[in-house]
Amino acid sequence: MGVLFTWWAWLAAAMLLAILEVLAPVFVFIGLAVGAAVVGVMLVAGIGFGGSLAWLLVVFAAVSLVATLVFRRVLGRGHDETKTFEEDING
Repeated sequence: MGVLFTWWAWLAAAMLLAILEVLAPVFVFIGLAVGAAVVGVMLVAGIGFGGSLAWLLVVFAAVSLVATLVFRRVLGRGHDETKTFEEDING
């Protein structure tokens, strides 16, 4: 089965990705961390994806994409937060 089908590896990867998100807050690693955590919890619950690595990775990718989009929408910079200047400060 390999290490990709062990629940603790996915949860450890989720923790590592969450720590990376704290160190480099760019809203990239948090979506991947959520995807890894969901796959890890599914493996703990006994959902083994039929032993198919392809389905495991598809679920990870889909959950990561949705989580990334949700976090960018909820926590990302708003459209009205950009600073614009109409006049030159030197003139």
